[in-house]
Amino acid sequence: MRLVNFAIAGLSALALAQAVPAVAQDHGAAAGAKEAHSSGGHSLKTPADGWSFEGYFGSFDQNQLQRGYKVYREVCSTCHGMKLLSFRNLAQPGGPFFEPQYANPNDNPIVKTLAAEIQLPSIDPETGDPVQVAAKTSDGFPSPYANEPAARALNGGALPPDLSVMAKARHGGASYIYSLLTGYYEPPEGLSVSPGQHYNAYMAGDTAAQWSGDPRHKPPGGFLAMAAPLIRDGQVTFDDGTASTIPQMAADVATYIAWASDPKMETRKKMGAAVLGYLAILAFLVYLSYRRIWRNVEH
Repeated sequence: MRLVNFAIAGLSALALAQAVPAVAQDHGAAAGAKEAHSSGGHSLKTPADGWSFEGYFGSFDQNQLQRGYKVYREVCSTCHGMKLLSFRNLAQPGGPFFEPQYANPNDNPIVKTLAAEIQLPSIDPETGDPVQVAAKTSDGFPSPYANEPAARALNGGALPPDLSVMAKARHGGASYIYSLLTGYYEPPEGLSVSPGQHYNAYMAGDTAAQWSGDPRHKPPGGFLAMAAPLIRDGQVTFDDGTASTIPQMAADVATYIAWASDPKMETRKKMGAAVLGYLAILAFLVYLSYRRIWRNVEH
């Protein structure tokens, strides 16, 4: 197992005892893991069942998207926005709450309810005073902060990134997000972590400057200001009864972020298959035409 061999060189015995069982449980063997240069230079983790949306004909699991949205809303949205999404996007074809009977996603009652639970700042047209009003399906996802300085002030100077296209912005996509969320290990002995920082074996970075051990075996990963957001099993209760273990929540929210980064993926794949079929038929007809036109002509 490449990931385990790499971890043995960089982690202390205590950290290894905690990390290896989790890795083995998440994906069995590292043979199916993906390489990611942005994850400390070692293999990324993937869920035991892989990703349903990968491959030429892969598609998103709607139940998983709904679970992922709930994890985002209850855990991630307190620090991370999704400014490129509107609530109605959740009800569009391929989305978490898409229902064919509602051709207009703004008519979807589930999304209407989800939007109405959010209060947005507005202006009272009668008095001009600032007020809070329920969001509509056409409204974008609200930012958790009033502005960038406020975001940095509340996070020790760090700016929480927007998650709208995070799966596209990081090498490894959903696997990187899944690995990062499940990659918080106790720092090995000899690795000093600055106040306000947290060690993550999959964070892009370099631990050499804070590693007092053998420089040939520095721990993988790096440091980030975000503490582990998924801290215990059962942190989010799933409506479909799925057990909300930390790996399950991480996989679900990574899938949701992958959808948010490419909400038209399924439509594009279906169109691509139709176009390839059309081109195959066209090529066959062109070949028959060629044979008929030039059959009596010497070449």
